[in-house]
Amino acid sequence: MAESRQMTAIEVSQPGKPEVLVPARRPVPDPAPGEIRIAVQAAGVNRPDVLQRLGKYNPPPGISDIPGLEVAGTVDALGEGVEGWAVGDPVCALLAGGGYAEFCVVPVAQCLPIPAGLSMAEAAALPETFFTVWSNVFERGALQPGEALLVHGGTSGIGTTAIQLGAAFGARVFATARGAEKCGACVRLGAERAIDYGTEDFVAVVKDATGGAGVNVVLDIVGGDYVARSIDALAVEGRYVCIGFVRGATATVNFFPVMTKRLVLTGSTLRARPVAYKQAVAEQLKARVWPLIAEGRIKPVVHEVFPLERAAGAHRLMESNQHVGKLVLAVG
Repeated sequence: MAESRQMTAIEVSQPGKPEVLVPARRPVPDPAPGEIRIAVQAAGVNRPDVLQRLGKYNPPPGISDIPGLEVAGTVDALGEGVEGWAVGDPVCALLAGGGYAEFCVVPVAQCLPIPAGLSMAEAAALPETFFTVWSNVFERGALQPGEALLVHGGTSGIGTTAIQLGAAFGARVFATARGAEKCGACVRLGAERAIDYGTEDFVAVVKDATGGAGVNVVLDIVGGDYVARSIDALAVEGRYVCIGFVRGATATVNFFPVMTKRLVLTGSTLRARPVAYKQAVAEQLKARVWPLIAEGRIKPVVHEVFPLERAAGAHRLMESNQHVGKLVLAVG
């Protein structure tokens, strides 16, 4: 029997610090029916990858243990029944795992064309954050034109995406960040006001800016003590959406304002959602957001590109919180 083709991938050798991310040789995966195999040129780095490295966020059953939730590259092979794509087509895709590698397989429903004018590194920075922001801000959070959005962690990959999308769809956007440089980045991306959480009270700032009303939607990746304060910052009929908890997954909440302001407290994860759901989000992005990217009105913010073999360095930088936007791995 002929030996299977091999590829370089990044493994988590054991739960731990960034050094546990090590290059390894793995078989090139074959696409199942309805899947595409992608020759990866760039892979995005995300907070869930860090959690997986720490042993706190394992891939769903049947999914590769290789980290990586988004890639860009070219179509390398088509599984049975795949239509609308050809070998060699440029593509970016949302994965449930397997992105830190030279090749990956993904359901065709989670693949999107690369918008005109983007590099592979920029395209790899799209899927995870844009799927996440669209599904949480515009679907769960039901943000409407003219409403006010507060984005916590404004210079994260999620934050830079949420600011741009909120502003592009007619919302007033506020963002929290640390320091003048990061606050300035938020404003340049479209925030009406960036709030330095080291020196300012975001509740007081947004209440003042909205005439005492508060914001309509909060997108929170911080958690912990930000939960109760975000509830204070919400307007009547406001929606609080939690998608992360850098400061902790537990919080003490006073439900009196939840009742009196008729608030909605919600949250979600994306990785384990069904393919059909991800396909629906992909269709929305392709129809409503991809044209804005092609026009240059929205652009992924890439802070730094690391070679695949230096994935540990990308994780160190992510955990330092010294970046603005996305970190990307260059493959090949």
